[in-house]
Amino acid sequence: MGVGSGGEGGPSYTVDELAARAGVTVRTVRFYGTRGLLPPPVIGARRVGHYGQDHLSRLALIEELQRQGMTLAAIERYLEQLPSDLSAQDLAIHRALVASWAPESAETITRRELDRRAGRALTERDVDRLAAMGVLDRTEDDDAYRLDGALLRLGVELLEVPIEHETILASRTVLLEHARAAAQELSRLFRDEVWSPYRESGEDPDHLSAMKSLSAHMQPMVVQALLTAFQRSLSEELRTAFRGP
Repeated sequence: MGVGSGGEGGPSYTVDELAARAGVTVRTVRFYGTRGLLPPPVIGARRVGHYGQDHLSRLALIEELQRQGMTLAAIERYLEQLPSDLSAQDLAIHRALVASWAPESAETITRRELDRRAGRALTERDVDRLAAMGVLDRTEDDDAYRLDGALLRLGVELLEVPIEHETILASRTVLLEHARAAAQELSRLFRDEVWSPYRESGEDPDHLSAMKSLSAHMQPMVVQALLTAFQRSLSEELRTAFRGP
């Protein structure tokens, strides 16, 4: 494989290779391209299109959004709201968050299967770090783990980031506390300003079902808004913190 497309370096794929890695058909890749869901490939020698890791991550995100029941039109609107300069890692984070809306996806697997899915042999320190990230949990059986498969790819990528185990735990605590506070406040706002007035209006059961559906479809949009705001705020804070004297 040649130099990656998408401006990030790394591996590049032909349309056939991209489709195989993403588990979709070539026709699907081309269809998403015509709908604007995928950016165009880089055209190389012999007018062969080359796709990068960002295309693969975007395909994974689209797949996850479809699993949540979103239509292509809704997915288009979702992707249009994302910043244009998101990296493959940023898209992977979005996919991990989207996957968290799905029903419980944890499964029990052996250490051998865990290594196979991770793509390499994991050390005990790696396993500890993945547990700190919430990707897996140890069980009473030393050879069995409860794994959230939707988070494994991102977790393995983060293993290469030079962050101490204690820092990961502290960061997770901060994120969970603030995420819970935001979720509680947003839930209160939806309950008081949307749900309660609608319920008190005495509408028929069909409208009640529609309201519940609205609540479910609001989740991806709300989480996207929170993630985008967080990414921008974090970038600003890091620029300020590490700005030279």
